[in-house]
Amino acid sequence: MRIIAGLGNPGAKYAGNRHNIGFMAVDRIAADHGLGPWRARFRGQAAEGRLGNEAVVLLKPGTFMNLSGESVGEALRYYKLGPADLIVFHDELDLAPGKLRVKQGGGHAGHNGLRSLHAHVGPDFTRVRLGIGHPGHKERVTGWVLGDFARADAEWLDDLLRGISEGAPSLAAGDSARFLNAVALRTAPPRSSGSKAAARPATPAPADAGQAEDTRNALQRLVDRFR
Repeated sequence: MRIIAGLGNPGAKYAGNRHNIGFMAVDRIAADHGLGPWRARFRGQAAEGRLGNEAVVLLKPGTFMNLSGESVGEALRYYKLGPADLIVFHDELDLAPGKLRVKQGGGHAGHNGLRSLHAHVGPDFTRVRLGIGHPGHKERVTGWVLGDFARADAEWLDDLLRGISEGAPSLAAGDSARFLNAVALRTAPPRSSGSKAAARPATPAPADAGQAEDTRNALQRLVDRFR
């Protein structure tokens, strides 16, 4: 069994924040793979199911970012699991927007969610670092991570979340290379001799004339999925 935790802050106020990209990742996995329903557990929200052959628990701590370790530690103790069974999705300032890295163990680099995890479960868990970019100046970091993604981010963010979801069974099975390949196929698809459209999924057909037009922009539709 694996516990896959996404880090973020609970509540609609924070739903579109860059800091909440970890929540967005596990929400997308749950929606695409039919895990759940989400239930109040471990001082957060948890959804159970299977990814491929692996039993998993998806977890969104409800303790706010700087106390994430309390929720995750409680879940690990309940299932009698250790840090080696834990995968954590979190935002990463030191990676460009849309970039992703998988890392086993390591420091917390000042990330409050990781700092709390270190205190409660130790450092030896798998981290999936999700790039949100850096605002350029240390003084702007708090406003940056607690700010919403911009409209211009909607396309790459959706591609990244799709890739994460498609590769999730491989990640749960411990095959990081296959997981990274699934993400790359979405975020950096191979070039072909055809048009750009051929390298990307086809655009959905227009809604029936009898349906009301959806006037939300692409980013708002994406954020609304995680409310």
